[in-house]
Amino acid sequence: MATNLVVRNVDEELALALKRQAASHGRSAEAEHREILRAVLQRPKRRSLAEVLVSMPNVGEDTDFDCRNG
Repeated sequence: MATNLVVRNVDEELALALKRQAASHGRSAEAEHREILRAVLQRPKRRSLAEVLVSMPNVGEDTDFDCRNG
């Protein structure tokens, strides 16, 4: 179900930037606004550094990467 969304008190420069970006994508400012909201709010959750590090495969011993072992 679609819902109407009204955004008030938008800075004029920001509104103009939205219109320019919309024109560069060949769509209306309203359609551009919808796309921006969709892209930002429906993107996948960013993983934390800890999650990324835990997901890395074990590729060797720490000594394999020691620069002092020449």
